[in-house]
Amino acid sequence: MAAGAERRKQDGRRVLIVDDEADIRELLDLTMARMGLDAHCVGTLAEARRFLDKERYQLCLTDMRLPDGEGLELVRHIGEQAPELPVAVITAHGSAENAVSALKAGAFDYLTKPVSLDQLRALVKSALELPASPDQRAQAVPVGLIGQSPAMREVRDLIERVARSQAPVHITGESGSGKELAARLIHRRGARQHGPFVPVNCGAIPENLMESEFFGYRKGAFTGAEADRDGFFHVADGGTLFLDEVADLPLPMQVKLLRAIQEKKVRKVGSTAEEAVDVRIISATHQNLRHLVEQGKFRQDLLFRLNVLELRMPALRECREDIPLLAEQVLDRLARQNPGKPPCLTAGALRALTDYPFPGNVRELENVLERALALRQGDSIDVSDLNLVPVSESQQVPPLGQLPLQDHLDRVERQVILDALQKTRFNRTAAARLLGVTFRSLRYRMERLGLND
Repeated sequence: MAAGAERRKQDGRRVLIVDDEADIRELLDLTMARMGLDAHCVGTLAEARRFLDKERYQLCLTDMRLPDGEGLELVRHIGEQAPELPVAVITAHGSAENAVSALKAGAFDYLTKPVSLDQLRALVKSALELPASPDQRAQAVPVGLIGQSPAMREVRDLIERVARSQAPVHITGESGSGKELAARLIHRRGARQHGPFVPVNCGAIPENLMESEFFGYRKGAFTGAEADRDGFFHVADGGTLFLDEVADLPLPMQVKLLRAIQEKKVRKVGSTAEEAVDVRIISATHQNLRHLVEQGKFRQDLLFRLNVLELRMPALRECREDIPLLAEQVLDRLARQNPGKPPCLTAGALRALTDYPFPGNVRELENVLERALALRQGDSIDVSDLNLVPVSESQQVPPLGQLPLQDHLDRVERQVILDALQKTRFNRTAAARLLGVTFRSLRYRMERLGLND
């Protein structure tokens, strides 16, 4: 065991290092010391468990391959016994599958061999900036995701959990359901909260400009490149890069994005050298990426890297009981932008809003209330002021022919399951009975349709 394993700093921050190679332990120990941290170094899983039983740590760094087991075993052990402790894994170069497996198992982040000291220091800094306890995190309830419906409570809980990781997050949900808001909350609740949050609409960038926009360019790289310019990855360095509508990326750009995510490096257009970037990726789309993979429109390996952690934003019709509170919040916000007391909604207007299916979700609710606020006749907002357009069943589910058959069938099946869950207050056993299927069958269908998060 390295000498560092015996050192104690009762008032200092400690890092547990688990690696069977003495030179790696020495390198990591020395780096921690230069950062003012105390490192306890061990070479096996058994030793790591003993230290975890008797000491408190702020970070654990473990190799993936150890003499008496796999680093994944330690990741899972810490997840069960000390969930507040971030653990990062060190993987062999090019072992993308191991890195993703570790992140899915609950690892905070990963490093590849040979270990880059700059990346190591950035990882350690991020881990030490995590909120130390659930009480600390509870002091700030995510603003904007209000409501007490089961679906919304589940989303808030999941945001808290994924915020404590550096793993890529993929957010799904219908248009207007708040995917960017969720991404911003994940950023604000995590270790990168003091870094930049850079949102990018992938569908709004011309294909011939994508590489230079994402990775930057050198002076003279092409006509009009009169000076060096940083790309989105550089601007987001130390923070979060939010790729909205990631399904709109063309295939050639998907290849370049995959490499940037795997290597944590980018090359500016016109440059021969790669530059390290410390960026967390959060992506979102209202499209089904798995179906796009089947159609050859999206790379499966990129989906594998983006969808390490998945967050599904519920449609507003799944959270009908939250509509009155959401409406009140929207009206208060709109009223602050205009002089006068915020108007109230009549009982009839509240009923109409709660019964309306809102195909445009929260964004549509905001538009409806903003219009009603501007056009109302009296001091309150009544049903007639809302000007709600009836939505037929055929409008909620596009007619066959406008979507591929499987997409159409999946939409119908998803809506039937959601309706059953809503009627049974999200009791899956009761919902399965209502649908006339077994609980196992319902669970499989929900997993296939992405309804388990």
